Amino acid sequence: MPHLTLHRKAFIALAALLVALLLIFAGFSRLGLQRGLGPYVAEIELARMGWLAERLQAHHTQTGGWDTLRNQPRLWGQLSHPGASLRRSGAQGAEAPPPTDRSGPPGMPPELANGNPAVDRSMQQPPPPPPDGGPPPGERSAGGPQRHPDDLFPRLGLVDAQQNLVAGATPQPGSARLALTGADGQTIGQLVLAPPQGVRSDADQAFLAQHLGFVAWTGLAGLALALLLSGWLARRWLAPVEALATGARGIAQGHLHTRVPVHGNDELAQLARTFNTMAEQLSSIESSRRQWLGDVAHELRTPLAAMRAEIEAVQDGVRPFDDKTALRLHRQVMRLIQLVGDLRASLDAAGTSAPSAQVPVHPLSLLTEALASMRPRLAQAAIDVDTTGLDALAAQSSVSTPAPIPAPLVRGDAQQLHQVFLNLLENSLRYTDAGGLLRLSARLLPPADGAAQLQVQLDDSAPGVPPHELPRIFDRLYRAETSRNRDHGGSGLGLAICRAIVLAHGGTLVADTSPLGGLRITLQLPLLDNPS
Repeated sequence: MPHLTLHRKAFIALAALLVALLLIFAGFSRLGLQRGLGPYVAEIELARMGWLAERLQAHHTQTGGWDTLRNQPRLWGQLSHPGASLRRSGAQGAEAPPPTDRSGPPGMPPELANGNPAVDRSMQQPPPPPPDGGPPPGERSAGGPQRHPDDLFPRLGLVDAQQNLVAGATPQPGSARLALTGADGQTIGQLVLAPPQGVRSDADQAFLAQHLGFVAWTGLAGLALALLLSGWLARRWLAPVEALATGARGIAQGHLHTRVPVHGNDELAQLARTFNTMAEQLSSIESSRRQWLGDVAHELRTPLAAMRAEIEAVQDGVRPFDDKTALRLHRQVMRLIQLVGDLRASLDAAGTSAPSAQVPVHPLSLLTEALASMRPRLAQAAIDVDTTGLDALAAQSSVSTPAPIPAPLVRGDAQQLHQVFLNLLENSLRYTDAGGLLRLSARLLPPADGAAQLQVQLDDSAPGVPPHELPRIFDRLYRAETSRNRDHGGSGLGLAICRAIVLAHGGTLVADTSPLGGLRITLQLPLLDNPS
């Protein structure tokens, strides 16, 4: 049994729906034809009975109304019989002798009006009515449904202008009507013919079969066209889904370069774009992972290679194992320990969703404390420090000012924030040329979509970071200058740790080009609304 794919399921569902609609359409068409055929036949039959309408109109003119016809039921049968002649009626309703001109009903052949004895004999015995219930001989029209008089005249009736029954059958819903007019043109009544019950004649059945055959062939042609169209639409609509399934299998097999084509702007096209974006992110993550593993291997290999060289030199007797050799080995071991500790710290900081301690802290005090601990090393590197912008904000919160403002407070871990400021200052120290400048500033930002923000900026002088490398300086083990040795460049994890901690405190940490020619680090932290 073939596998039912989504495309096949959609096609089968559409095909079943179309077949069901075709069967319903054919059934209702047959029912509608059967119900509509009777009134249609009655309209045709009544349209061919103009001779009877002329007889009735003449009778109404001669008798001055329909009273005579109401009182003499047999007269209705004589008038409605195709072979009967029209006789005058007296005031008492008795049948009058035929007129002297021996004229027959309207439409009668001329020889009936010439006094021919042979014709008179034929009038004494009226010819049998035509089998179709139509007009008498001489008025028969070709075509139309054929009806027996026994089926036609029991359904025929006459009503007056007020729709009251005069003679014949009672009108039924759907009956055909033929208006009768008097000499003055006013409506004097209606000739009513009820539709036949059921389809009994061969002509009716042939007509119904012909139309049902036309409906069937038309439906089959429409079904074939609809099936072709449904197959094309199902393939067109579901092709993006199949492409997504193929792309997902490729991603699952490790082919992260897999992309799916995007056509149009509908929901499936948006889904394909989202899939491609996901694939690009996975490919980027995989590339970063490979790069990160390579960087870790490189960082670990450097001290390990130095230790191996020292140990092999001692083993070969090239270098004696003295205090200096032990000191060098100890230094490489400590470097390994520091690198592993930094890696562990960066991973822990990245996995922290919230600071471990949730207490109000003064970030400016922590920054001032970190700067005080770094000043000797900054002075040794001949790097000047400008804290004018930092001192201005601290002075505003002093109690000695006329209108002091509350000291900015954030909720978080003081030890982690202190580590952030130390790492930022350490980064500026390592990557600023001697004789450079480090400028610190802070300011309060008004509330935008939440609490107010404290913004701290660190600007250092040359050398700077190329603009295309700015987004990557917060990646683990990334350094803008890969040729720098470990003694000068650090482990490349300090900024990554800083960003992880700041994000855990609900803040942001971004890098940009400094107007001093070096790097600008901008840190923002949300402040407490109520310091108490």
